[in-house]
Amino acid sequence: MKRFAVLIGLLSVCGPAYSEVHHRIQSSIQLTVDGASSVATRVPSTISVSGSNIAVGSGNNDTFSGLTVGSATAAPTGIMGNYNIHTAGQSFSFSNSYLQGDPIATLNAGSTVSTTTGQVQSIPSYGQTTTFAGGTKSTLAGTLTSVGGGTTAIVGGGAGTTAIAQHVQELTIR
Repeated sequence: MKRFAVLIGLLSVCGPAYSEVHHRIQSSIQLTVDGASSVATRVPSTISVSGSNIAVGSGNNDTFSGLTVGSATAAPTGIMGNYNIHTAGQSFSFSNSYLQGDPIATLNAGSTVSTTTGQVQSIPSYGQTTTFAGGTKSTLAGTLTSVGGGTTAIVGGGAGTTAIAQHVQELTIR
């Protein structure tokens, strides 16, 4: 009976053993080839006049500076004024500036992109243009092997391409 009591005592001291093993291996690669793009802003026609002791000319057709209305295909153009000194013998200052805007006809123009390489071949002819070169297709490559710790081989694709590779090995014992 004593042996049976000892056996029961030992079994009550040892509880059941619970353990959890979690093992995860994950490999991924992301290859991105950006497309070509342009951001363009059509520059407007502007004219500016400032000064002191200045008067518009005295002739019948003399005018202050301004802009024409423009048309469906042409940007407004500048009308240069005719000016005189207002009070002779007095000091004066004068400034007149004009910027010819982009023609309206170029609104439908855009970037021409090669269908074989993906590169920008021509850009729109606007006064303010930013063009981004796209990546060249078929030049970016990646290979993942996750056996025995994982290896990665990435072939860079040049401008406009991105390659990201990742190996994750995780072991959790609780």
